[in-house]
Amino acid sequence: MNPVYIALGSNLAQPVRQLQSALAALAAHPSVQVAACSSFYRTAPVGYDEQPDFINAVALLQTDLPPPELLRVLQAAEEAAGRVRSFRNAPRTLDLDIIDYGGQVWDTPDLQLPHPRAAERGFVMVPLAEIAPQHRLPSQQQTAAELAAALAGQRVVKLDATLFR
Repeated sequence: MNPVYIALGSNLAQPVRQLQSALAALAAHPSVQVAACSSFYRTAPVGYDEQPDFINAVALLQTDLPPPELLRVLQAAEEAAGRVRSFRNAPRTLDLDIIDYGGQVWDTPDLQLPHPRAAERGFVMVPLAEIAPQHRLPSQQQTAAELAAALAGQRVVKLDATLFR
């Protein structure tokens, strides 16, 4: 089994439920185990500001699926949640990105690993640091906790879990 960190995000159609449903769908897949999930965080949109805030999290999966096949599973979950790719950084019902797949480095038209912008994004690094503070992306010298601290100026607010249980 390979350890895989994925980022989850949503800002449409009940975002908390979208993330919960995505995690349940992944856990139900016969080749995927959800080993851990961060808290949920409210974050500011990136790249296109005229949209609602996002709800984000990071999950640790264990899988034997090769990266391109896991990507297809994630994209199928996005599609099942009603994801429409209208333009870059558009509002979305569900966004699932592979952040790190067992330390592998990929650079294909369909998949780049580690995720090329993960280390710049508080909405990825803060939840990653919560569940794996000492984790290092293959392209980084700093740990997830150190990168999250460096991104402290980005608005990433932990949600009170009691509000949606």
